[in-house]
Amino acid sequence: MTLDDAPVDLRSDTVTQPSPAMREAMYRAAVGDDVYLEDPTVNELQERAAALLGFEAALFVPTGTMGNQICLRLHAPPGSEIIVEARAHIYEWELGAPAALSGLTPRLVPSERGLPTWEAIAAAIQPRVYYRTRTALLCLENTHNMHGGTVAPPAAVARILQEAAACGLPVHLDGARLFNAAVAGGLRVAELAAGFSSVMICLSKGLGAPVGSLIFGTRDFIERARTVRKMFGGGMRQAGVLAAAGLVALEEGPTHLADDHANARWLATELARLPGLHVDLSRVETNIVMCDVTPTGMTASEFCAGLKSCGVLAGAAGEYTVRFVTHRDAPRSACQRAVEAIAGFLKNRLS
Repeated sequence: MTLDDAPVDLRSDTVTQPSPAMREAMYRAAVGDDVYLEDPTVNELQERAAALLGFEAALFVPTGTMGNQICLRLHAPPGSEIIVEARAHIYEWELGAPAALSGLTPRLVPSERGLPTWEAIAAAIQPRVYYRTRTALLCLENTHNMHGGTVAPPAAVARILQEAAACGLPVHLDGARLFNAAVAGGLRVAELAAGFSSVMICLSKGLGAPVGSLIFGTRDFIERARTVRKMFGGGMRQAGVLAAAGLVALEEGPTHLADDHANARWLATELARLPGLHVDLSRVETNIVMCDVTPTGMTASEFCAGLKSCGVLAGAAGEYTVRFVTHRDAPRSACQRAVEAIAGFLKNRLS
């Protein structure tokens, strides 16, 4: 199969292949047993990442879901509530893990673009009386996956952090695509992470590493997180072969994100011109495009199945919503091929 014959894979930025620099770094990585804290490459990744985000310490974990759940376990005792946005990844895509792993109940707060107002959050905080469930943690997400990669406005986040601190409420950030938010806003990633009690970032999305995420906090928090990681089955041995790719991802990954964003904007604009498709261009801020296919008469699953037969891979993000995600391995030429294939599919289907 030639490059031009391969499907255009826009399901997620997790499908990126390791770059040549990553493969070389993985091959040459110095390794040790990370459970004994003896893997030098893992230690280097954690130290470099902590400095980059402005935290005392960081911990390398296999997945973003595990990273989020470790943080929830440490912040919130069993039987307490966590406040999350109504379409948050922690709620919709982590298989009920807050309840299953830590005995936590999510209290959902809706929003227009992924970031609830402080007023809505405050209304969700339970009164401090002994017969009511305690509100133990607030979780935010930036960028917000199910709202189409929208960026949380820094000023609004700052107010939420200030008010939450006044209430004694810790705040965790699901920053799986935090580097996308930083590039979109022209800010340093440390600026977007400042003030949070804990942060999780993914190395395996737009940054392009094959696997792995990081969580951040105080030294004491990360020491306790290491114990929970082991409890959750995340203790790794010679993990330096993975951490080596993460180090490269931190260096070269952010340089590709502006192109991903530009390609998403181009893709969204072209899709919006096609019959039967609706795209809210005001929400295309980073590398995610949400497309409403209701007018086609197809469900999102049916639409994606039809695209697959035409050599385009996309994902259903709702009954009638299809998600396209641009990434390093889907350059503008691939996006152009995708639009041509989608246009042909719609012409045949709707004629």
